[in-house]
Amino acid sequence: MSEMGYSCTLVKETQGEQLQRVDEVAAMLRLAKLGWGAKRIGRELGVSRNTVKRYLRQGGWAPYANGQRGRALAGLEVWLKERFHRHRGNADVIRQELLAEHGVKVSLRTVERAVVPLRQALLAEAKATVRYETAPGEQMQIDFGTTSVVIGGEQVRVRLFVATLGYSRRLYVEAFEHERQSAWLSGLEGAFRHFGGVTAEVLVDNAKALVSKHDRQTRKVEFNERFLAFSAYWGFVPRACAPYRARTKGKDESGVRYVKRNAIAGRMFDSWEALAAHLLWWMREVADQRIHGTTFEPPAVRFEQERAQLKPVDGKVPFAPVRALKRQVNNESCVEVDTNHYSVPWRLLRQEVIVEVENGSVRVLHGGQIVACHVECLERHKSVIERSHLEGIVGAGRREAEVVPPPALLRSLDIYEQAVGGGF
Repeated sequence: MSEMGYSCTLVKETQGEQLQRVDEVAAMLRLAKLGWGAKRIGRELGVSRNTVKRYLRQGGWAPYANGQRGRALAGLEVWLKERFHRHRGNADVIRQELLAEHGVKVSLRTVERAVVPLRQALLAEAKATVRYETAPGEQMQIDFGTTSVVIGGEQVRVRLFVATLGYSRRLYVEAFEHERQSAWLSGLEGAFRHFGGVTAEVLVDNAKALVSKHDRQTRKVEFNERFLAFSAYWGFVPRACAPYRARTKGKDESGVRYVKRNAIAGRMFDSWEALAAHLLWWMREVADQRIHGTTFEPPAVRFEQERAQLKPVDGKVPFAPVRALKRQVNNESCVEVDTNHYSVPWRLLRQEVIVEVENGSVRVLHGGQIVACHVECLERHKSVIERSHLEGIVGAGRREAEVVPPPALLRSLDIYEQAVGGGF
């Protein structure tokens, strides 16, 4: 058989396979001796040019180094998984830490190949929605959604508080101008009164107004102290969904989308009061009566099984304790509360004061005495200034540059001329 015939037979036998047999490599060497280039040999044998070059460099057959790259990371599987999740799949950061901590120098591509299964799991986790069913009265989920609404002829950003009962899927919706803690607590109290009771637990997202810290690895949660006092007052257990996994709170996430697309989309309102009235009507006539896509029952009908399991709220007054905050008066004679600045008498510059926030008012105390009182500003990054607090500060309240008269000691040059008895 000619060299050409042998090579054609070899192509049929080995095409699509790793060329690791001694006779296959021998064919490469024989063709090379006939003057064939690596590209021609590779095309004839159905292999890559680089494979041919590698065996020609070696001068003969050698075992194919299959899986050698993975061996560099052998024994680091647990470490690799932990770092992959810590850095949210950033393979380059993992590569850098491999070198710094373990002295293992590998290419970025090696790390990327090693984390392929982990990345697939991460993507599946990000897309998955854990929607488990809860017993009647067991859980309520809450969240905020932001949308644009035309109110009084102007486009306004509205924050929609949405609470969803886990069993019946009944919704409660309330519109706010902001998303601060007071809005969260007011929305919760509105939901309790709308449903006529309190669930055993409330599942929240990791909003800073409610959750001070949530360790993603240990799942240890530190709730805001005021929110904890609020939950104790109303008798529910707060729960926080996993960080970066708001989709574990899927029922309420779906509720927010439903409110935006059904209750709000395309509608205009004359005032905030008109918007609130519309939401009450919509909850009663539309949201409660629809056939839910998961339960296949109207929430209002299913709620009849849940009503008796809620803790009653009849006669319970709203939770309105005083927020007491320690602040230091800044160089502008102000204290900061919820991103807003409130003035205090300038003589208290750099002094520590107590700020009390209650029922829409902001009081500043020093030495047990009230030194300033303001109406709470519901916007953000604003300054609330009382001019009397700045009286006595150089430049305070000055509208334009003042004309300063010359000192009394300055005299006209004519007076000096007369005194010396001559002219200049």
